Amino acid sequence: MARLLGVEIPNEKRIEASLPYIFGIGRKTAPKILEEAGVDPNIRTGELSEEQLGKIGNAITNGGIMIEGDLRRDLQGHMKRLTSINCYRGYRHRRGLPVRGQRTSTNARTRKGKRKTVGVVRK
Repeated sequence: MARLLGVEIPNEKRIEASLPYIFGIGRKTAPKILEEAGVDPNIRTGELSEEQLGKIGNAITNGGIMIEGDLRRDLQGHMKRLTSINCYRGYRHRRGLPVRGQRTSTNARTRKGKRKTVGVVRK
């Protein structure tokens, strides 16, 4: 596997499809990075030379794209700010409930976790 900016990306895929394995780079950003670096998007990651990998790395860092640890730290800071000012979104984050207005009466099992039965007493 090729290593780019500290992240392992798959060798057998096209570089355009491999770049989104880096947190902070999506399917829309990947072609822009490759165009800036002057690399063919259809080439396989395993076929890239060290020089081409360096160009892609420079295109990401010089493009001002926040990736991996910096991006995660930034997002964590945003969440911490929301919870500290006690706004509605921060309250939902703190409680582990959906933040963006989804219904919770019947769905939201991913956010709420396993069902907890309340108030059923059988003898």
